Amino acid sequence: MRNNAPESVLVVQTAFIGDVLLIVPLLRAAKQFWPDANLDVMVRPPGDNLLETLPYVNEIIVYDKYGGDRGVSGFAKVLKRLHSRSYDLALLPHRSLRSGLLAFLSGIPRRVGFNRGGGRFFHTKSIPYPKQVHEIPRNLILLNPFGTVPPPEPPEIVSTEEDVERVNGKLDVASGSKLIALAPGSVWLTKRWPEESYIRLGQKLIAGNFRIVLIGGAEDKNLSARIAAALGEDCLDLTGQLTLRQSVEVLRRCEMLITNDSAPTHLGVAAGTRVLTIFGSTLPEFGFAPFGPNGRALGTDLYCRPCTDHGRQRCPEKHLRCLKDLTPERVFEEAQDMMAKMPLRVSGHGSADSS
Repeated sequence: MRNNAPESVLVVQTAFIGDVLLIVPLLRAAKQFWPDANLDVMVRPPGDNLLETLPYVNEIIVYDKYGGDRGVSGFAKVLKRLHSRSYDLALLPHRSLRSGLLAFLSGIPRRVGFNRGGGRFFHTKSIPYPKQVHEIPRNLILLNPFGTVPPPEPPEIVSTEEDVERVNGKLDVASGSKLIALAPGSVWLTKRWPEESYIRLGQKLIAGNFRIVLIGGAEDKNLSARIAAALGEDCLDLTGQLTLRQSVEVLRRCEMLITNDSAPTHLGVAAGTRVLTIFGSTLPEFGFAPFGPNGRALGTDLYCRPCTDHGRQRCPEKHLRCLKDLTPERVFEEAQDMMAKMPLRVSGHGSADSS
């Protein structure tokens, strides 16, 4: 490390897809801090698809900790790979014990993370974890020891020509239509707005001369298929057919996205479209609401909210009112108000040519 400036930096975020997207502003700022440094990032699949076209990322290390790199042998393999790179600095927005241990055992001399979670025991510098702050500026705080942090900005995703061509082909049948995207899936039951509510909302939007596009991962295909069947020919179901970057490219063509408190929220922000996020058991104040002026969060005022900071597979009160009490009529009204009052943000990062 020369003059205290690192020659190589590793950023570790092996949590969920949304968490990976929310480190993009940190990556961009780190490269501004140290333009001559090699900036690598460790994620688990499929998060690498979001980052591999960013011009300021040198290399992506994929740690498939629930797949091919599972267990002690997988940990050892990844550790050997990290150790061989002799990083000068690790930035650790992921607060897990495993992330901190990897950075420590790989011999990285400076390890900066938050003073919350199991990983904090392996930091050389622990930063106080601020609550009631959005995750994007919260991640940027990790750079405070090194200088003045730039203002937070939305994440960017850079599409390839192949991404654009594939999305053009998928949306050809909807050419000329005003599109609204719905992302009805979530890993957690207490984050999933009911299927029937999405259907009724879709019917209202179609009556308003919009065409619906459904997006999500392969695990959401059955849910989306039922919604698409109920909505008929004015619904285009692309669930499980797109990469993450291609999903962002679809969202760039949409008037807005309506989704649960899950990764598509942040894909929509990166696309520059309007984002309306429905919150059930969690709260926007935890830091994962849509970032910026084109997003809103919608939830119910209920005695049992929040019951968790991540999500649950069952409602502790056995009524799921946090989601069921939020009516399609209320969501439709909010969507109309957003489209009337919020101009779409023009993204300057839509393709590799624009980066």
